[in-house]
Amino acid sequence: MTQSATVDAVRALARLSRLLERACDDLSLPHYRVLSAIDAGDERASRLATRLALGKPTISAAVDALCRRGLVRRAGSADDQRATDLRITAAGRAALAEAEAAMLAQFEIVLAHVPDAAVTVAEVTRLGAALDVVAEERFASRRP
Repeated sequence: MTQSATVDAVRALARLSRLLERACDDLSLPHYRVLSAIDAGDERASRLATRLALGKPTISAAVDALCRRGLVRRAGSADDQRATDLRITAAGRAALAEAEAAMLAQFEIVLAHVPDAAVTVAEVTRLGAALDVVAEERFASRRP
């Protein structure tokens, strides 16, 4: 694989990211990422920060904004009295579903111009799994 091909891939991903972001009227892409990670089971802000490769202040600001909008709520942790778990609300699930429907519609328009869309979707999904591995490695390296 040439560096030029890799640069082209990075540029395409950046453009796709912007297309998906513009599809969401009511939810910014950073808030979408936080909301979807909470929905996927990342219930602690520190875990979100690691998974999303963001600083804790950035996560805190996003969680505060999502809480103010009623999309996320904080709850005491059953495991650790010092910790707070994050829970997606019914309104948060609705906002997430709406955002994903809008992004999916845009992604399908792009996929219609790809010779084998199923292969592309499978490869993008593999990228997501690789991102999870990298995040887990980052999280493990920060543990005492």
